[in-house]
Amino acid sequence: MRNSFKKVYLLVSVLMVVMLAACSEDDTNTSSAKSGGPVSAKIGVISYMTGPGAAYGEAITNGFNLALDEINEKGDVKIELVIEDSAGKQDQALTVAQKLMSRDDIVGLLGPTLSTEMNVVGPEADINGIPIMGTSTTAAGIPQIGEYVFRNSIPESLAIPAALEKAVNKYGAKKVAILYGNDDLFTQSGFDTMKAEAEKMGLDIVTIETFQKGQSDYNAQLTKIKDLQPDLILASALYNEGAVIMDQARKMGIDLPFVGGNGFNSPQVIEIAGEASEGLIVATPWFGEKDDSKVQDFVKKYETAYGHKPDQFAAQAYDALYIMAEGLKNAGEADRDALRDALAEIKDLDGILGKFSFDEDGDVIMEPTVLIIKDGAFQLFE
Repeated sequence: MRNSFKKVYLLVSVLMVVMLAACSEDDTNTSSAKSGGPVSAKIGVISYMTGPGAAYGEAITNGFNLALDEINEKGDVKIELVIEDSAGKQDQALTVAQKLMSRDDIVGLLGPTLSTEMNVVGPEADINGIPIMGTSTTAAGIPQIGEYVFRNSIPESLAIPAALEKAVNKYGAKKVAILYGNDDLFTQSGFDTMKAEAEKMGLDIVTIETFQKGQSDYNAQLTKIKDLQPDLILASALYNEGAVIMDQARKMGIDLPFVGGNGFNSPQVIEIAGEASEGLIVATPWFGEKDDSKVQDFVKKYETAYGHKPDQFAAQAYDALYIMAEGLKNAGEADRDALRDALAEIKDLDGILGKFSFDEDGDVIMEPTVLIIKDGAFQLFE
């Protein structure tokens, strides 16, 4: 009986030591993080990796991974990315987002790629109290979904007016035709901005034509536009439809400049449409030929890693992970609420896109650059 009591006593003592040691270790980790030591955190990524718009997801994920190596090497924070594929579909984006949100060790989300996807994922993230940052979601109203929703991609409300104003001034345009995809939140939002801005500038909108995602024949819309003889064509489209539209327009003898939104701004347009893409005007926060050492260093590293030049989506993703890292560093711990508050406070962060700040809604404060496709490349539009 006495021996049994001793064995129980020893067992309890050992368990208490183990528990105290564990508690001590937890306290040490928390203390380390809050006292300025490196914060280790897992960030979920929802990206358009497969499907017809997979080039967006590929560029974005490449940008994240390039920034990840640099950030972890610096050692201020240690980030692990957990990447899920949305395939550009709302339901799949929501399913993988819920999977990521259910994990207590994931403190923030990056993505999804499309505004249509963010429209269902953003509210879910806000309800669950997990900060989420879109790097390519440019439709109106995205950051206004909730206090946990941010983005670092310039909205159409900044990009399109800047491109349209320069194009109208350059060509003395009075009449415009508008063409847009009416089955997608992003292209619908781009159209709303184009129409409002054209009306504000007093331009004559000779026609408004629509198309569906994946459509391959635009002859009916383009024939009508050609007959009405506008000075410019405003097209709110993703790159795959946009490139086909330009190719068919040139084959019909339509040699007018096109003004596009963010989705039209991709090297894929040049790759698909070739010479037919000449004359496309877009506004962007990213210009890879900029005389800036940070920009050229990024371009060089990207080309070495992936064999081709980065586009706007890769650049925005690259800066977004640095913004997330800055938020984690300033939060001092891997905590969702602390990260949200720290992100909201970020001002004038110097990235490859320029100085970046969030406004009171979590939206972008920065100046876009207007570009035109000329001689087979995006160039400054003067």
